[in-house]
Amino acid sequence: MKFTAILALVASASAFTPMPVNKATSALSASVDGMVGVLDPVGFFDPLGFAEKATPATLQRYREAELAHGRVSMLAVIGFLVGEKVEGSSFLFDASISGPAITHITQVPDGFWAVIIAFVGAYEASRAEAGWVDPADCPVDQPGLLRDDYLPGDLKFDPLGLMPDDAEEFAIIQTKELQNGRLAMLAAAGFLAQEAVDGKGIIEHLQSM
Repeated sequence: MKFTAILALVASASAFTPMPVNKATSALSASVDGMVGVLDPVGFFDPLGFAEKATPATLQRYREAELAHGRVSMLAVIGFLVGEKVEGSSFLFDASISGPAITHITQVPDGFWAVIIAFVGAYEASRAEAGWVDPADCPVDQPGLLRDDYLPGDLKFDPLGLMPDDAEEFAIIQTKELQNGRLAMLAAAGFLAQEAVDGKGIIEHLQSM
């Protein structure tokens, strides 16, 4: 486990790109084959066969979940590295937080939890309002429907104006986000596992190599 975190960082993101499966219907096949993030040489990666039983609407929810988890993981990886790099700094909670990043959350003042909960709650509420059909309007057997005009992950947040107008360029930048998110999920899991095993921070591991 000594190099779990490092291996997670250098592992190829293509390992989590999709691979061919038997499609239940022609419509589902079209949905799967046309999804952004399906890359050669692996193809559509679905070893547990989730797509075989999924409708196009379900696949959209899976993509929304993948994007959300990928974005959180990218922030988490940055948080691990930055948090451990600046630990003990006077501007950060009076220099009272130290040690591996997995222990930092237990060291923050109680009042900080209210800020975290408020921020996460506001974000999730805006995401639900933007992407999901009102539960009152959903069929009983189809809970959690996404809106027909909603593109998974599109929260209209683009302060730097990076979103291209060209469809082909947009697909490329979507794929880059998916790939970075997939790699970040591996890296964050590796960071968590490594620090839990030996109690040493990731920065400390990197400096000792």
